[in-house]
Amino acid sequence: MKKLIFIVDDSRTIRTSLQYMLERGGYEVVAAENGLEAIQQLEKLTEATRLPSMIIADINMPLMDGIVLIKNIREQAVFNAIPILALTTEHREQKKLAGKAAGASGWLMKPVKAEQLIAVVEKFVK
Repeated sequence: MKKLIFIVDDSRTIRTSLQYMLERGGYEVVAAENGLEAIQQLEKLTEATRLPSMIIADINMPLMDGIVLIKNIREQAVFNAIPILALTTEHREQKKLAGKAAGASGWLMKPVKAEQLIAVVEKFVK
C-alpha cells in the first residue's frame, strides 16, 4: 500500500502541482483547500483508520491559517507522530518560530521543485 500524504493549500494550482509531484514519487495524496476542510477530512481518515504518513500545510490560508491548523492537529494524540511540513512563501523568522512552536516538523519554501519535495518527504517518511 502506498504511503498517504495529506496536503492543505488554498491554491488549487499548488494542490494540483503537489499532488502530481507526490503521485509521481509513488505516494497516495489526499488534499484539502483550507484548515477547516482539513480537520474534517482528517477526522474521516481517522475513522477509516487510514492516517497519513505526512501532512503538508500552507501557512497563509483563509478560514483557518496553517499555524492554527497545526496546533489543532497536534492537540489530537493520534497525530502526534505524524510529521507536518509547513509549505509557504513566508520568509519572516517570527512565522517560522510560530510554526515550530505549533508543532511543525519542517519548513519548505514555495515554489518547490519535485526533486526537493520528494527528498524532504523521504527524509521524514520511512
